[in-house]
Amino acid sequence: MAEVKHSRKACAVNPLKMSQPIGAALAFLGMDQALPLLHGSQGCTAFGLVLFVKHFRETIPLQTTAMNEVTTILGGLENVEQALVNIHKRAAPALVGLISTGITEAKGDDVDGFLQLIRQKHPELADMEVVFVSTPDFAGAFQDGWGKAVLRMVETIAKPSNVRRPWQVNILPGCHLTPGDIEEVKEMVEAFGLTPVVLPDLSGSMDGHIPETFLPTTLGGTRLDELRSMGESAYTLVIGEQGRAAAAKLKDIAGVPYTVFDRLTGLKPCDDFLALLSRIANTEVPPRFKRQRSQLLDAMLDGHFHFGKKKVAVAAEPDLLYALTTFLTEMGAEIQVAVSSTESPLLNRVPADEVLIGDLEDFEQGAVGADLLITHAHGRQAAARLGIPFWRSGLPTFDRLGAAHKVSVGYRGTRNLIFEVGNVFIENLHEAVPDDFRPTAEATAGSCGTGCAHGAAAVACH
Repeated sequence: MAEVKHSRKACAVNPLKMSQPIGAALAFLGMDQALPLLHGSQGCTAFGLVLFVKHFRETIPLQTTAMNEVTTILGGLENVEQALVNIHKRAAPALVGLISTGITEAKGDDVDGFLQLIRQKHPELADMEVVFVSTPDFAGAFQDGWGKAVLRMVETIAKPSNVRRPWQVNILPGCHLTPGDIEEVKEMVEAFGLTPVVLPDLSGSMDGHIPETFLPTTLGGTRLDELRSMGESAYTLVIGEQGRAAAAKLKDIAGVPYTVFDRLTGLKPCDDFLALLSRIANTEVPPRFKRQRSQLLDAMLDGHFHFGKKKVAVAAEPDLLYALTTFLTEMGAEIQVAVSSTESPLLNRVPADEVLIGDLEDFEQGAVGADLLITHAHGRQAAARLGIPFWRSGLPTFDRLGAAHKVSVGYRGTRNLIFEVGNVFIENLHEAVPDDFRPTAEATAGSCGTGCAHGAAAVACH
């Protein structure tokens, strides 16, 4: 078990973590016809907007209650009211995700009370779902905000039911899964004849498709009627520890059983995932997955020569950190340093001597002498200073194309991951040149310690 420690610096240098409100906003962006609304200053929303646009390279619907010094002190009721009324009038979303920020949490706004008063005053808002989630950005990190938003959507919208749809399965993906990852998981579920309900489904809203017309809300993702029907599903499959609370709440509400998969990267977790789908669907595993499994085994055989004994430094959100480090060690690499952003039960299980909850300066200091650095795009400066190869993983990745479509789950995703990381190791192998075979000055000086220049004849000379 890894020992979890906290960095004790007075301030973060080149921060690794992103805030809870941004994580919650991304969760709401996975809902159809939704609009995240950050209850805070305009700067809070502007930061998240820039971050998502640079990573996904798409238009991002994100709104703010535009709090200032005066309204923060006096309370934000009027700002929330005006924002909701204007949003309903101009955008008419099916869902508004109302997300708190640091300044409104520090003030202590009673947002649930605000919403009751606003609905009494504005009955025209009755057709618009509003889900409030408390996400102070002075605590927790990106993954925590995502988990809280998913939990609140389940608490607020999912319905209890005595009906069971044996063909319907809930999927609760973590924020570390890309839209491409979620698409891969959906295809795996559908291959068994099951219908997946994904909460939230970034593969429908943030997958880079071009809409036929402009909409001021998200286009694609999980519909509200699908969310309401999750209580009728036969089973809930959770990918990442961050979704456990939402799955447990859905079980309390509607009695839907669940299983948490701490990762879907690697041979065994994929085997376990498909075995469970086979039991739920009461059918054999489709032959194509057996072929994909064989291809993964071959890729592991080909790749382990290049991973063996390599020292890797990894910095990521807890669920992504666990998935990457376990994959690397299973391929024969060693984790030189592991840095994360927030607390999680998974951190104790990371295959490293120590996990540090810190920043990218801690990461850089611990990575000296490593063979590879893995973190999001903000790690590029550390890689340049250390002269160590760098492989980007996680959000944000703003200096490469296609970050949203990378796949690292399932047999195919794990196989691709082996090739991508293995090719970085191959690219940075030292290729021997003639100078590597020239005897050094020490070798030609002889072993007598007198600095004799006769080389091979030194022993005979003395």
